Amino acid sequence: MQPKIVPTSLQRHRGFSVVLAIELWERFGFYGMQAVLTIFMVEQLHLSDYRVNMLLGASSALMYIMPVLGGALGDRVIGSRRAMLVGALGLMLGYVCLALLPQSLTYLCISLSFISVGNGLFKPNAGNIVRKIYEGDNELLDTIFTIYYMCVNIGSTISILLMPWIQSYFGPRSAFLFCAIGLLIGILYYCIKSSHLDILNLENYKKKNTKNIISVIFGAFLSVIVCNVILQNAWVAQKGIILSATLVFLFWIFIYIKSKEEERKKLIISYFLSILGSFYYIFYQQSITSLTLYTMRDVSGDFTLCGKTLWHFTPGQFQSLNPMWILLLSPLLAWLYQKIGKIQKNPSILQKMLIGYGVLSLAFYLWWQSSLKGGNHISPWVMVGGYGCMSMAELLTGGLGLAVVARYTPARLGGVVSGSVYALWGIAMYVGSIIANLVSDSSRTLIGAAIYADLFRELCFASMIIFLSGIVLHKLGGIFF
Repeated sequence: MQPKIVPTSLQRHRGFSVVLAIELWERFGFYGMQAVLTIFMVEQLHLSDYRVNMLLGASSALMYIMPVLGGALGDRVIGSRRAMLVGALGLMLGYVCLALLPQSLTYLCISLSFISVGNGLFKPNAGNIVRKIYEGDNELLDTIFTIYYMCVNIGSTISILLMPWIQSYFGPRSAFLFCAIGLLIGILYYCIKSSHLDILNLENYKKKNTKNIISVIFGAFLSVIVCNVILQNAWVAQKGIILSATLVFLFWIFIYIKSKEEERKKLIISYFLSILGSFYYIFYQQSITSLTLYTMRDVSGDFTLCGKTLWHFTPGQFQSLNPMWILLLSPLLAWLYQKIGKIQKNPSILQKMLIGYGVLSLAFYLWWQSSLKGGNHISPWVMVGGYGCMSMAELLTGGLGLAVVARYTPARLGGVVSGSVYALWGIAMYVGSIIANLVSDSSRTLIGAAIYADLFRELCFASMIIFLSGIVLHKLGGIFF
């Protein structure tokens, strides 16, 4: 038996940079597609708001439920690195289908099915590789994942600004094709530089044979067929969400029973914090549903200062405010974590999440009040302020989801538990789409932005309830958490 190689700090950072690069280009493709998709469904496919929201909810759920299987395949069958690469190829194929297939609901569902399966293979394994690179350095994990979260948002920001512009001037097909080209660049770079990961001894490739890889690819195509059936049928999607939630919790119970006694307390903490963090994605889903429709119909795209127009945003480009704020706030938080950590007063993950939900309440309070008073032409600066609060909340809640798994879950279960956390996020997104449909087409009889006031008010109150309930739980179990 060969001794395990202990990588140097430089080798770790080089390996991290390879994963970061392909993740950056993957986010370029994914968020560029997402920035175009809602407007494409409304303007090109002429779908109702209700159908758009539910299709986005079902596809979002699949994109985050599929990582349960993707994480397991990476852990047990072909290894995280190969699973991540197959997933990237699946995502690229989905964008190509959106660009080249006829524009119809049927072909849209096929394309989204490829994207869902590709995301399922890519996401948990990319995060798990980062976790393996820095395994054993728990103090560094929060900082590394915060930096990781920040850097991949560079690709998101550029893409969300660029793709709606391409959509406006050259059509949605060109935008989707650019998403595919961006991811292709990331895949090629990964293939060229993947040797930097070899020295890290992340997995034993002798156990991963060609037969396993072929089986995974074949299974991926079968999964595409299943996803397409789900997307085409709202009843199947609803029952699938219920089944998925049930299976996640049964899976967690199974892991708990099979775990060692000394691992169980940490697992309970991991489960609780994962559920708490997943609530954020109910609110996050509004960015591609109600908030995009809100900006499309009721928010001015002209950013003005002292009566002078500075620049103009299309409705899809407003989604870029989220990654922009992530880029601005992430280094601040990473620096703050390190400073507070040096004086041994770093808040717990639970405390960070509770602060996040308090800030999230401010975002929806701002949108609630502006929708009451703004008439038909809401100032775009309102969206800037709201997304700033929402992005800070993301970093303090959902953004720490993978750090929770890395800190409290046994290493041998990292991929599958990461996948189950993604599944919770997907379920929350589906719930978020249902909530977005509180604004139905029939409610357009109300005047302008006022139709969104009730929705934003309820979301504000919901976030505040989570915040206050969490404080009570923290007081009751502060030592435990």
